[in-house]
Amino acid sequence: MTKTRTRAWDAADYLGRPEDIAAYLEAALEEGDPGLVAAALGDVARSRGMSRLADEAGLGRESLYKALSRNGNPEFATVMRVIRALGVRLRVVPAKGGTAPGRRGHRRADA
Repeated sequence: MTKTRTRAWDAADYLGRPEDIAAYLEAALEEGDPGLVAAALGDVARSRGMSRLADEAGLGRESLYKALSRNGNPEFATVMRVIRALGVRLRVVPAKGGTAPGRRGHRRADA
């Protein structure tokens, strides 16, 4: 009987194009799990080279590894620095289903 060889699947191996990176991060954000978003950012960072990205973001490599792990809890400023260094940006669009809870009919004071 022939043994099947396997190797661990690593998302970083498939994140070469900006479109792939954007789709991957968008999917992670849609899940709403902060740990998953941090891990997805870590995958993208590894695909680009963690040391290079740390330099571009002005962060330490080891602290970046820790912050962008599945159990990491990066500060929002760190996330924004990584996003900027990756050459992508976050966008905000209305969620499906309407207005934010408790804000129906709210008008701006200067309207």
